Amino acid sequence: MSVVREREALRAEISAFCKKLVLSQRAVQLCETEATPRQEEFLHRVLAEEMESRERSRRARLLSRAGFPVYKTWEGYERHGVKLPSSLKWSDLTEGAFIKGRRNLVLYGPVGTGKTHLAIAAGLRACELGLTVKFYTVAELVMRLAESKRGGTLERLLNEIQRCQLLILDEWGYIPVDKDGSQLLFRVIADSYESRSLIITTNLEFSKWGTVFTDDQMAAAMIDRLAHHGHLLVFEGESYRMKHALMKER
Repeated sequence: MSVVREREALRAEISAFCKKLVLSQRAVQLCETEATPRQEEFLHRVLAEEMESRERSRRARLLSRAGFPVYKTWEGYERHGVKLPSSLKWSDLTEGAFIKGRRNLVLYGPVGTGKTHLAIAAGLRACELGLTVKFYTVAELVMRLAESKRGGTLERLLNEIQRCQLLILDEWGYIPVDKDGSQLLFRVIADSYESRSLIITTNLEFSKWGTVFTDDQMAAAMIDRLAHHGHLLVFEGESYRMKHALMKER
């Protein structure tokens, strides 16, 4: 590549950086009329490092706001006990493709088989990709919804949830939810329909959801919305925590 073309390519990248950083194109104009090649290279480096710094800060904010209880990644994750449907590939999970397609995941299986780990790993990867994520246990979310309703701030909380691109609801069905809580939770599920991706972890088969949420019809409506653009992942095997428990050591 000639020197002229190299400088034109560098200026094109400087121009792109200026757009992303919400700067005018004055720097590009000065490069064309006054800057030396070394000055252009220095400016390019400064802008590139500023972009990288902002991206790191943005990812850190996304992680902080997601509310993960712990950080779990894909590294070392044991996949052999997870059955994926034929319509889903591991790369859809590890690279967040299911989120971009606004598809839902229901992670079903016994306690301790890696459901929450997978949900958090997918959520962390989404944050790395610049996507907004929120993590709640169902008990925590229902409590926050009820408190917000009593305090007159329910719409504010719902708007906060609606701004996320991936909503993770952990421990679905682990404890019963009263009628008011079920109605509030149903509103979250209904508002999420075709608007964002949901990941739900549960050890409760679909046929028993009505017993937890006090209303078979409401439970059926939740299932219908989750299943329309959703995938069921089945987890099998022994609890990882029990398998590695210190109490089992002799």
